[in-house]
Amino acid sequence: MNELPFDQVRTLLAVVDEGTFDAAAAALHVTPSAVSQRIKMLEQRTGRVLLMRTKPVRPTESGQVVVRFARQLASLERDMQMELGIAADSGPARLPIAVNADSLATWFLPALTRVPQNPPICFDLHREDEAHTAALLREGRVMAAVTSSAEPVAGCTVRPLGLARYLPVASPQFAARHLSAGPLERCLPGAPVIVFDRRDELQDRFVRSLTSDGSGAGRLRHYVPTSEGFCDAVAAGLGWGLVPEPQAEPLLRSGALTELLPGRRVDVPLYWQQWKLDVPALALVAATIASAAAESLHNQD
Repeated sequence: MNELPFDQVRTLLAVVDEGTFDAAAAALHVTPSAVSQRIKMLEQRTGRVLLMRTKPVRPTESGQVVVRFARQLASLERDMQMELGIAADSGPARLPIAVNADSLATWFLPALTRVPQNPPICFDLHREDEAHTAALLREGRVMAAVTSSAEPVAGCTVRPLGLARYLPVASPQFAARHLSAGPLERCLPGAPVIVFDRRDELQDRFVRSLTSDGSGAGRLRHYVPTSEGFCDAVAAGLGWGLVPEPQAEPLLRSGALTELLPGRRVDVPLYWQQWKLDVPALALVAATIASAAAESLHNQD
């Protein structure tokens, strides 16, 4: 295979980042037909289909390899320009990072405010469940991720951040109405439950840990796909749920929530995965995130 022209590789990255050919054309200041032609030429040169023409566009397995290469090449190009003092017109460094909603709602955003902004860094955050953020690394859509996977993605390093702690809670009124007729292990499987989305298995795993028949949480499920909304739904009495400790504690003190099993906790290990790439901005963010996580999360023993 011949060398890959940088303009074609850069165009592939723009299409993946922007989601459509038209948006990529606007970002690159070229026509959509030029974008389409570059992608076709790149696919002919590699002999592989690189993009699934969906909305948004997604890279194929072969495309993921080229996207990772493109993102690394773009980062190296920017670092070279910075060292040569010719990066004034290139804008701030852009770091795509995948992070779960609960981390976003609790400790992650305050951590980002600690990152020095000289030179400036633009954070491109992708919200995804911690069990699935590693997929974005494999696709080349992000350069780093907060994930629950200790197994590094190919080409990445991994370091433990700590344990995110969840408390099984409900409003006192909900508990009196739905959970007072008998032992919790008998009442909880039939009670209404709050679930983040259809990939959220935390409540099901908790119920299975209490029961001997392996049943999960109840069928009456309210899906609330924001961390703040999830907590509000539990406090409002729509159902019970596992709420992050930093969000649950003030509501427990005020009496808006009650613990279903005092002293029982669910700990989810979190890790930081990032590409093996010597990018100063990425190294700076990684060090800052690790320091903030050590203060905000529980230790992994």
